[in-house]
Amino acid sequence: MGTLTYDSEFTVDFEDRVLAHLQIVIGAKLRRGESFYFSWKDDDRIGDGRTAIWLHPSISLIYKYYGGRMPRVNRYWIDQLVVTANSVSGLQIVPEPPVPTSDDE
Repeated sequence: MGTLTYDSEFTVDFEDRVLAHLQIVIGAKLRRGESFYFSWKDDDRIGDGRTAIWLHPSISLIYKYYGGRMPRVNRYWIDQLVVTANSVSGLQIVPEPPVPTSDDE
């Protein structure tokens, strides 16, 4: 379980695998100077709502991983996350798609 700390004041937990994919997508957009919303469904332990934050290149983000290795990246998941990040509603966590086998491509 990793954490994303936003503006040194707000911290949220994500599985390391999810966090790694979010870091790639968020980093790509912020490198281009793009601002956007990121929203997710809150864990049942803190309520049944949603949280949204405004991401901007000037706001600090800290990604803290508790696993020792970087998870394997699923480029198909990255592509789907990028589509949501470029939408009006902003980045949202979508289910990880399976990686096609050579027979599927």
